[in-house]
Amino acid sequence: MGGAVVDDAPPGVKAPDGGWGWAVLVGCFVITGFSYAFPKAVSVFFKELIREFGVGYSDTAWISSILLAMLYGTGPLCSVLVNRFGCRPVMMVGGLFASLGMILASFATSIIHIYLCAGVITGLGLALNFQPSLIMLNRYFSEKRPLANGLAAAGSPVALCCLSPLGQILQYHYGWRGGFLILGGMLLNCCACGALMRPLLPPKKPLELEESGRAVAEEEKKKKKPQPKKKLLDFSVFRDRGFVIYTVAASIMVLGLFVPPVFVVSYAKHLQYEDTKSALLLTILGFVDMFARPLSGLVAGTKWVRPRAVYLFSFAMIFNGCTDLIGSQATDYVGLVVFCIFFGMSYGMVGALQFEVLMAIVGTEKFSSAIGLVLLMEAIAVLVGPPGAGRLLDATHSYMYVFLLAGCEVTLSAIVLALGNFFCITKKQEDQEAKMEMAVTASEKEGLNRAVEAEDDEEEPRERENGKMKAGEEAMTVKETGEGGDETQL
Repeated sequence: MGGAVVDDAPPGVKAPDGGWGWAVLVGCFVITGFSYAFPKAVSVFFKELIREFGVGYSDTAWISSILLAMLYGTGPLCSVLVNRFGCRPVMMVGGLFASLGMILASFATSIIHIYLCAGVITGLGLALNFQPSLIMLNRYFSEKRPLANGLAAAGSPVALCCLSPLGQILQYHYGWRGGFLILGGMLLNCCACGALMRPLLPPKKPLELEESGRAVAEEEKKKKKPQPKKKLLDFSVFRDRGFVIYTVAASIMVLGLFVPPVFVVSYAKHLQYEDTKSALLLTILGFVDMFARPLSGLVAGTKWVRPRAVYLFSFAMIFNGCTDLIGSQATDYVGLVVFCIFFGMSYGMVGALQFEVLMAIVGTEKFSSAIGLVLLMEAIAVLVGPPGAGRLLDATHSYMYVFLLAGCEVTLSAIVLALGNFFCITKKQEDQEAKMEMAVTASEKEGLNRAVEAEDDEEEPRERENGKMKAGEEAMTVKETGEGGDETQL
C-alpha cells in the first residue's frame, strides 16, 4: 500500500475502550476544535481585510464559506485517501496543508489569494484531519464510544471560546498578517495529533503459536482463492436503509441547524442592543454547548438508551427545532438569552450524537466510506442553508421568519429520521426475525422427519432379528419335542 501502514482494525482485534485510546481521544478533541471553530474564528479579521483590499463584508464572508465547503465537500476524497494510505499519514499531511495555507495567506496581495490559501488549502488540510480522527475514535472505542464521541465533540465550543478572543488579541498586537502567520503555526499541532493515531495491532503471541499460525495461514492461502482488494470508496452503504434515511434526515437538518448561531448576534443588534451585549449571546451559547456534549454522550452510553440512540438523536433535533420556533418570538434581550441557553443544550446534543448514530448504523468497516458520503451531501446543504436564510431576511426584513424556517427544517429532519427508522428499519428487522423463525420451524420439521425415518429404518432390522429369534426358538422347541417322543418309544 505505497509503504504506508493501513490501519484497518485487524480481524479479531477488540476495541481497547481505553489505554492508548484516551490519547486518540485527546487528538480528536483538538482536531474537532480546529475544524469547527476555525471558520468562525477567522471572521475576527474581516474588518481589517475589508480595509486592506477595499472589498465588502459579503466578499470576506466567502472565506468562512469556502472553509466549511472544503471541510464537508471533500469527504469522499478523504475516504479514498484513508482507505488507501491509512489515518496517520493522511492526518499529518493534512496538518501541513492547514498550516501552509494560513502562512501563505499572510503574504496575500488580494482577496482571491486568501480564498485560495486560507479557504481552499487550509480547508482541505482541516478536512484531512477531521474525518480520519473520527474513524480512529470509532476503532479505539466500542462500549465507551458514545462518551468518547461526546467528549471529542466538546472540542468545538471549547476551541471557539479560546480562538475568538485569541484572534482579537493577535489582530490588535500584530495585525491580520501576523495573526494569520501565528495561527498557521498553531495549526501544525494537527501533525502532532495525527502522530497519536497509532494503528491497532493484533496482540502478540508466543513464538510456537506464531510459527504454527503462520503454517496454518500459508496452507489456507494455498487452498483459498485470492481475496478481492478493498474498495477505496464503498458505495454499497446506499443499500442500507438506515444509512439512506440518516443521510436524507441529516441533509435536511443542516439546512437550518447553523442558521441561528449566524443570525442571533445580528438579531440582537436589530433590537438596538450594544455590540458587546450582542456578542455575549454567542459566549453563552458556547458555554452551555460545552457541557451539553459530554453529558449527552454519557446518557447515550447507558444500557437502556444506547440501543435507542436514533430516537434520542431525533428528540435532540425536535428539541432544537422547537427552540428555534419559540425563539423566533423573542422581543427583548432576556428572551434571546433564554433562547441561547436552550439552543446550546439542543445544539450540543445534536453535535454529540450525529456521528455516534452513524457509527451504530453502518459499523466500523464501512464508516470510513459512509462519513465521506454523508459529509458530501451535507456540504450542499451547508452552502444553501445560511445564504437562503439571508435572502429570506432581505425579502421580509424580519428575523422571525428566518428562525421559523430554520426550526421547521430541523423539526422535519427529526420526523423523517424517527418515522423512517420506526416503519422501515423496525419492519425490516421483524421480517428478518419472521424468516428466521420460519427457517427454524422448517429445519425442525426436517429434523423430525429425519428422526422418524431413522427410527423406521432401525425398527426394520429389529423386527427381522426378532423374527429370526422366534423362528430359532420354535425350531428348538420342535427338536426337543422330537427327542422326547423317541425316549418314550424306547
